Amino acid sequence: MLYPTTPEVLRRRRLILVGVAIPLLLIAFLTYAVLAHRSASTTPPPSDDVAGAAAPNSGPGEEPARLDPLKRTSDPETFARQVVQGVFAWDATSMVSRADHVEQLLALADPTGESTAALLGDLDSYLPTADAWTQLAQYDTKQWLTIISVTTPSLWSEAESQAGPTGLLPGTTAFTVEGMRHRSGVWEGEPVSSSHDVAFTLFMVCGPSYPRCHLLRLSMLDKPLD
Repeated sequence: MLYPTTPEVLRRRRLILVGVAIPLLLIAFLTYAVLAHRSASTTPPPSDDVAGAAAPNSGPGEEPARLDPLKRTSDPETFARQVVQGVFAWDATSMVSRADHVEQLLALADPTGESTAALLGDLDSYLPTADAWTQLAQYDTKQWLTIISVTTPSLWSEAESQAGPTGLLPGTTAFTVEGMRHRSGVWEGEPVSSSHDVAFTLFMVCGPSYPRCHLLRLSMLDKPLD
């Protein structure tokens, strides 16, 4: 049997595939939107800086080095680029632990706290586990990301429509990031390195709901919203 392949049918099939890939994420967004509306008006404005965590190469009696503070910003794309570097740039040999990176990123989470637990689960899938972090340190492993593009997903407007006029907080948006993830280290005394393409989507809320942007969720790695 031949199935119709009109543009409308193809568009519907594409939406179905996207719905299969990220249904829980969109459901979480709708749940977040309802709860956030209830508590956003009572949330105090955030401070401008996110404190860094203790960082590498601090000697006895020295001030501990720190992660670069993540500056709070009201510009969505600037915020997205900062978050990306916060997630992907790490050095397993430093005195900064995996937990320090997580703490710094959670400081950017939504002020209501409604999506924080889910965001923590997202970060767990992006960062090495604590055991893996220890093993990577033995090989002097470092990671960073070269951003290639930051774009609004073409299906985001449809997601907003499905949420309805009162579904998402004003200023809720998404960016799909494409980049090159790099790792370097030492294997059997020799320097080694690798690079891989990555793609993912960040979901955030900015003004007018809040004076600064806040991170809500991350898609599964390499499963971005189209």
